[in-house]
Amino acid sequence: MAKPTLTTESGAPVADNQNSATAGVGGPLLIQDQHLLEKLARFNRERIPERVVHARGSGAYGHFEVTDDVSAYTRADFLSSVGRRTELFLRFSTVADSLGGADAVRDPRGFAVKFYTEEGNYDLVGNNTPVFFIKDPVKFPDFIHSQKRDPFTGRQEPDNVWDFWAHAPEATHQVTWLMGDRGIPASYRHMNGYGSHTYQWTNAAGEAFFVKYHFKTNQGVRSLSSEQAAELAGRDGSSHQTDLLQSIERGVYPSWTLYVQIMPAAEAAEYRFNPFDLTKVWPHADHPLQRVGRLVLDRNPDNVFAEVEQAAFSPNNFVPGIGPSPDKMLQGRLFAYADAHRYRLGVNHTQLAVNAPKATTAHTYGRDGLMAADSRGRRAKNYEPNSYGGPVETGQPLSAPLAVTGWTGTHAAAQHAKDDDFLQAGELYRLMSEDERKRLVANIAGGLSQVSREDVIEKNLAHFHAADPEYGRRVEEAVRALRED
Repeated sequence: MAKPTLTTESGAPVADNQNSATAGVGGPLLIQDQHLLEKLARFNRERIPERVVHARGSGAYGHFEVTDDVSAYTRADFLSSVGRRTELFLRFSTVADSLGGADAVRDPRGFAVKFYTEEGNYDLVGNNTPVFFIKDPVKFPDFIHSQKRDPFTGRQEPDNVWDFWAHAPEATHQVTWLMGDRGIPASYRHMNGYGSHTYQWTNAAGEAFFVKYHFKTNQGVRSLSSEQAAELAGRDGSSHQTDLLQSIERGVYPSWTLYVQIMPAAEAAEYRFNPFDLTKVWPHADHPLQRVGRLVLDRNPDNVFAEVEQAAFSPNNFVPGIGPSPDKMLQGRLFAYADAHRYRLGVNHTQLAVNAPKATTAHTYGRDGLMAADSRGRRAKNYEPNSYGGPVETGQPLSAPLAVTGWTGTHAAAQHAKDDDFLQAGELYRLMSEDERKRLVANIAGGLSQVSREDVIEKNLAHFHAADPEYGRRVEEAVRALRED
């Protein structure tokens, strides 16, 4: 088969891709060498700003199939009937490290799903943990700064990490998750995913429910010890990417079963703790898991940059029947995620193939802007309302309205009867086997013992003591032993 002709970006054939044009043999280069200048200029610009968080990522395409009827709880069309299939893209990621970081590290993992539904794209942007370190988005930049590279030393500093946690008692639950056995997944295939936040479902009758999403891996949960992870990261920094790619290429398609917890909206106000607090889980005894369907990944991207690096997820991409809750962290992400993509990729990032709707067509009055990839709207008017047959509003909200009351201001969240920063961390500790507890204590002590300030150590120890007396005592003893060595 004849090979295609190499061309410039304008389509002109390239005569020589081995030698630059010069002023005579051995002479200086010529500025008229269009091919050389185009290649160097493009090379200088082929990287875009990486994500501040979740920079290191992998992804794959697949589908979601409904296996159980949940139409009593949501009118979302892609969940409307058993057997319904929806194409999707899923991006996994680590949180704190940069694009060149290793996969096998102790860090939460992003679990972001883009459902290409017939009512528009629905983005469910979660993690592999059901909780998070903080409950108010105003603290998020500070939290991330404490976990990333120090502005002076240029490396992650235990002083910064543990100093922030010392001043954030609500982080104790997530710290216990992170330092436990599930803190380093063996691969992306062998971890669960969670929506983490509380979301709202609305059914056809207008009844509202609050829900939490749980994606349970069908491969089984497998994790790495700190020692195993260090060895793997040194051998293959892209270990999780390698595993996902090779698994799908050989036809071993990873899958997850989606379950939800459902709470009637009327119960939320009187629930024993704040159901919108991202640092807490809903006990399954109160709200059992209800199966929804099966998610399968069966196709690798053809180009990692175009389809993984440029994939843009935003929690405010809802569809009819699904909406936000008063979860303050979720509310902050409704702005921050879309804003990050407009900065990184431009205002027209939704026109990129991986982000564009696939099962429907976007009809907006948006025009122009950097990197407009199509002639959207063509000759049509770009304002609304108009008299020329342009797209019109439906008048039907995607989800039920949220009741609000009181004065504006910087309020702390309303206190419920059992709100507590330490209770669930203690419950998680007590669920662990003795071997799991030993590893948890060793992981915490290994980091906390490196902190230079005794007052920061004491504040963190107080959190573990408050979660469970034995937990606190064992961490304290382990930290003291390491500091005396």
